[in-house]
Amino acid sequence: MNAWTAAALILLTVPTPGCLWVAARGSAVRRLIGASLLSGVVGAVFLLLPQVYGRSSYQDLALVLAVLAPVGTLVFTRFVSGQRHEMRGSTPGG
Repeated sequence: MNAWTAAALILLTVPTPGCLWVAARGSAVRRLIGASLLSGVVGAVFLLLPQVYGRSSYQDLALVLAVLAPVGTLVFTRFVSGQRHEMRGSTPGG
């Protein structure tokens, strides 16, 4: 076990249970915060994996997560809000 593996394990064991707890319980805003924090922690772990295994292709996981995590936050916010948002000034037929 090297220092990169230890750092990845610490990131998985220390903040992850707290983020999962917040994401599973509480109001919708608290769940959103927990999910956003968890995506940041997982992104950091995905950046450590190429150092642990010596494969630079694993960095693609972190890049994909960095792009998709904010999109997931927006989708979560849209569906949890329960309000229908319509564009103003647009016509129904086109």
